[in-house]
Parts: sequence; structure tokens; C-alpha cells
Amino acid sequence: MPAVLAALTSPAMTTTRVRNDGFLRFALKLDGVASGGLGLMALLIDLPLGLPRGLVLGLGAFLVAYGVGVFFLGTRPVRALVGVVVVGNFVWVVDSFLTAFAGWYPVTGLGVFLIVAQAVAVLGFITLQVIGLRRSA
Repeated sequence: MPAVLAALTSPAMTTTRVRNDGFLRFALKLDGVASGGLGLMALLIDLPLGLPRGLVLGLGAFLVAYGVGVFFLGTRPVRALVGVVVVGNFVWVVDSFLTAFAGWYPVTGLGVFLIVAQAVAVLGFITLQVIGLRRSA
């Protein structure tokens, strides 16, 4: 984590910070709060999703850390890192749909619903983040 913070505040990165970025900051912080909240739910609530509990716990821990990182990025956006978040979010959406429908796991009806619902929400975050990047260009 210290290396990431150092990279975010290095002189090379500070020159690529986004300007006129109020909407982008909002989109990133919203993504961070939602991701962290979903991660906490995954860690604290054992829902019958049809996914291995270890996978859910690992994803929960990842989402909490990711949420903190994206929220922090929302306090001082760096164009390249926002691009990484957008691409990562897109990969998350594709993987979510594959997890729900590819038959990798015996996902329950509740599991399919929640996986698809959070994937649709992430599509919304992608949209907001891309709009924010375009507005700040």
C-alpha cells in the first residue's frame, strides 16, 4: 500500500491529475463506497448463493480493499488510474455474467439475481466514470 500511495503522489503522476473533475470524483467515490459495502456484506452475511464460501470471502476482502482504493482515487483523480478502474470494472462485469450463467458453480436463483444486479450497478459506475473523464478532458 505505501508503494501505491507513493506512486499516486509522485511528481510524474501529479501532472496527469484530472481537472474540472467534480462529477468524476463523485463517480469514483460512489464506486468506492458501493464496492466496500458489498465487500463487507460478503464478509459478514452468509447468503445461499451457490458459490464456495472461500471464494465469497476472498472477493469480499478484495472488494473492501478495492473500495478504499477507488474512494481514495476519487479524492485526487489521476487519468491513467481512472482508466485502469474503468477497464477493471468492465472485466468484473464480464466475469460476473460468466459466473452467473456459464455453469462454473451451482449458483442459486438468489445468487444469479445478486450477481447480475451488482454487475448492472458496475455498468452504471463505468458509465458515470467515462462521462466524468470526458467532462474533465
